[in-house]
Amino acid sequence: MRTALAALAGTLVLAAAAPALAQDEVIRTGGTQFTADDAERSRLTQEAIAYAAPLPPGAPEADYSLLAWCEALVSGHVAVGESLSTTDELDLRLIELGRAEAVKFRTALAAGRAFQSPEAVAEAEAAAEGARRQWAPILAGDQAVRNETFGLFFGLPGRCEHAARRVSLGITDAPPTLKDVGLD
Repeated sequence: MRTALAALAGTLVLAAAAPALAQDEVIRTGGTQFTADDAERSRLTQEAIAYAAPLPPGAPEADYSLLAWCEALVSGHVAVGESLSTTDELDLRLIELGRAEAVKFRTALAAGRAFQSPEAVAEAEAAAEGARRQWAPILAGDQAVRNETFGLFFGLPGRCEHAARRVSLGITDAPPTLKDVGLD
């Protein structure tokens, strides 16, 4: 009798669980097509939002100078991380991502240089030098200061990414505004 009750209970448990297992599958109810026009509209919207957001104090407004400033900030953060001799996986991943970002920014700066006036190039070099100077005392500090600074760096304005694209493609017209993308 006990065996029969156990078998019945087991069958009921499995029967009750079966619909739940079947419901764990992905259910597609249709969906929308994401077109190239949608992708472009999304990119323009993200760019408008990035350009509408205020930049941090000391950040240059012009795309080429901003990009040079962003590259120097990322490179400085990477240098601080490398100075720690860390084995922490998250720190190492941040350093790796920072290096990739710095390469992307340097590549965009090189590609966009031909579209810049000598004055714009000089302004960008000065902006980058100003950002590098801010890292100098941190890099000269003791390990505790460098470790704390590495952990507190919050990243860059979203506009840096958009400036990299615009600079590398030689785009000089004004970025879209919130009104242009229907958000104002």
